[in-house]
Amino acid sequence: MDIHVNLNGVAERIAADPAQRLSSALRAHGLTGLKEGCLEGECGACSVLLDGEPVCSCLMLAAQAEGRRIETVEGLARGSGPSDLQRAFVEEGAVQCGYCTPGMIVAAEGLLRRNPAPTEAEVRRAIAGNICRCTGYASIIRAIARTASERGAGETS
Repeated sequence: MDIHVNLNGVAERIAADPAQRLSSALRAHGLTGLKEGCLEGECGACSVLLDGEPVCSCLMLAAQAEGRRIETVEGLARGSGPSDLQRAFVEEGAVQCGYCTPGMIVAAEGLLRRNPAPTEAEVRRAIAGNICRCTGYASIIRAIARTASERGAGETS
């Protein structure tokens, strides 16, 4: 079957088996930035923005995305370079093994779109569904706070 979606701002048709997870269909479509970690919605590595809201794409059937707007970590880049948030993750050392990074960035972008000036507690809540085993989260929180500040939202407290 084919599903029709707006994928990273472009109308796309994605081939998928009826019982295929959205995460697997997107990866088969060439979007390998999202990772398949737990396949149970626990780690957040497969996070995408679905109609602007972060979701674990491993918990959805591809068919459930029919007609929806999907943004992956690849779609957050600006032109040929990284987005401000992606750049902040690198510059703040918020990427170590890199496995959780795409999901963290997607979750953080979803937060910053809803709330351009989040508190540290709000940042922590927004990324709570994304597990990182390497960074200890401090550098991730700094990267998100820095991006909010650079986008003109003021300091994150």
